[in-house]
Amino acid sequence: MLDGGILTGHRAPAAPAPAYTVGRADAADRAAYDGLRRAEFVEVQRLFAGHDRDEADDDPRTVVLVARDVRGQVIGGVRVHPAPHPAVRAAGSRDLGWWRGSRLVVAPGARGARAPVAAALVRAACATAEDVGALRFDAAVQARHAALFTRLGWASRGAPTTRHGVAHVEMDWPVARVQRLVDATKAPLAGLLGRLAEHPLGGGGAGWVGDDAAPVPGAPLVAACDAILPSMVERDPEWAGWCAVLVNLNDLAAMGATPVGLLDAVGARDASFARRVLRGLLDAAAAWGVPVLGGHTQLGVPAALSVTALGATSRPVPGGGGRPGHALRLTADLGGAWRPGYTGTQWDSTTSRSPAELRATGEVVARLAPAAAKDVSMAGTVGTTGMLAEASGCRAVLDVAAVPAPDGVPAGDWLTCFPGFAVVTADTPGAPTTPLPDTVTSRVCGDLVEGAGVGLRWPDGVVTEAVGPAVTGLGAA
Repeated sequence: MLDGGILTGHRAPAAPAPAYTVGRADAADRAAYDGLRRAEFVEVQRLFAGHDRDEADDDPRTVVLVARDVRGQVIGGVRVHPAPHPAVRAAGSRDLGWWRGSRLVVAPGARGARAPVAAALVRAACATAEDVGALRFDAAVQARHAALFTRLGWASRGAPTTRHGVAHVEMDWPVARVQRLVDATKAPLAGLLGRLAEHPLGGGGAGWVGDDAAPVPGAPLVAACDAILPSMVERDPEWAGWCAVLVNLNDLAAMGATPVGLLDAVGARDASFARRVLRGLLDAAAAWGVPVLGGHTQLGVPAALSVTALGATSRPVPGGGGRPGHALRLTADLGGAWRPGYTGTQWDSTTSRSPAELRATGEVVARLAPAAAKDVSMAGTVGTTGMLAEASGCRAVLDVAAVPAPDGVPAGDWLTCFPGFAVVTADTPGAPTTPLPDTVTSRVCGDLVEGAGVGLRWPDGVVTEAVGPAVTGLGAA
């Protein structure tokens, strides 16, 4: 298409201004929204006597969204809030990730064909729920309005029930946060790594698919290798150096191995920048008491960093050793805080720990001696659980309320972040465990069953799908 103004010199007509906007409510907006609710649900529909207020109105986490017309008048609104379930209340300041939409109302004069204002409010509520970290978002919808939600991508659950004398349908918005993360970080692996299997020992050999480290042929050793994102090396070189050691030692720990040594490969624009990367790397190596045996340094190139780690074990723990009926356990260091500049994505539980604490934490899997183990990587806790389940030829179901998590951290962030130190393990229910370090919290929080993918089991018994049948596509070990 061509802009007529360019060809003729005439100014193109301005696009019409929207008839309404949707945004978060201020105090005056909330008062107007409350008035719309009272008029509709108390006076017109007579669903409530006197008022329609409930605990969500008093919860400081509740977000109210309103639609305003061109004059700034509130013509509709909706609430987004933690689900009103006893388990959610009992969690206190801990967010379980289960949020709900409610009290959707539009002024009579703004309802129009195909309910555009209501649709805009519902879409905004979905975006807000994901923004606050929800992994489940649902609503009890009056049956006569269910078609609108269906058109917007919601799915009904169960048969209609009667509430306040009116038929309602439970409906779910498909939160795809975990699946998007898995698709971005792990889904391409099968297509990239398929040729490794051309050699009998490629990819670790038989029984070792997608593991955190690979057995070294002919030696009681495992080897791990990780690269750090170049953008992270450029942005925070000391932290990148620290993390290069951390992620590799986590890989060894997940195999039940004791670190033997590290090799590094550093690329940097000049010696000064390389020194900053190496400072973080050597500080971490000293903290864990692991020698840097050697490596390679290249100057005059874009930032790059990778580390290889060697660990000793005669009985490495596979990632694919789980079986249907095994219990899933998450063991994590909940201490620390978000790394500055990485809120919601990187939890720093290690820089405040002593060398003795770091080394003891690295012995967790060796002490548990589980059938299967994976350290939580950039796919997050749920995605990593999916990798363990996939390699084990199983489906995983996680009990969201039982997953160890820090207080005050949104569940959507915690279950999708890099958590510093956390391992997912699978073993027979009731398997004996030795005492673990005080630095970690360890809890059974799910199980492996027949099937594929990862489901999240909520306190009301509902299971929502978090990850599809394949994470890496590499299949079972």
